[in-house]
Amino acid sequence: MSAVRIGVGGPVGSGKTRLLERLLPLLHAEGLRVAVITNDLVTREDAERLERSGLIAPELVVGVETGACPHTAIREDPSMNVAAAEQLEREQGPLDVVLVESGGDNLAATFSTDLVDHWLYVIDVAAGDDIPRKRGLGLTQADLLVVNKVDLAPHVGADLGRMRDDLERVRPGRPTVFTDLRHGGAEAVLEHLRHAVLFDRARA
Repeated sequence: MSAVRIGVGGPVGSGKTRLLERLLPLLHAEGLRVAVITNDLVTREDAERLERSGLIAPELVVGVETGACPHTAIREDPSMNVAAAEQLEREQGPLDVVLVESGGDNLAATFSTDLVDHWLYVIDVAAGDDIPRKRGLGLTQADLLVVNKVDLAPHVGADLGRMRDDLERVRPGRPTVFTDLRHGGAEAVLEHLRHAVLFDRARA
């Protein structure tokens, strides 16, 4: 059984890597074997952060240096990421899940279906409560939208009620979760993934 590939995209600083850090223990508790691919322009910064975290064996983390706009490696030409996922399964398998984190990208970034089976997009409240009204493809088309840093809303003047109303209009029929990943908060994301793509993946 091939691993489910789950994409995680979003702007710089929105909380993509923090989401991975929160999800990894939860996925492991489900009995799932997980690997991670990170994308950065010319560094392995996010990969090295995960390797040092103690949350995952270093050999299950691959850092891809895209050398170009981050969205290129997850949409227009995902071949480097596809090759990294295939190598992980070949050398470290069997795997249940491969998490593919995009480099910091813009609201138009989407994942190729050649690369992932399901994808999440992370935005943060501190970047402004008008983000939903900008209707970027990443925000409108993601299988799950994660609105992070809700704890900062009172400090930046963000109206969470308005964001919820706007997202219902721009993401009709698509799920959204509001969370604070600094203090945990990934359980709702796991619940979505459990029903969407992981329902039969737990290993004995």
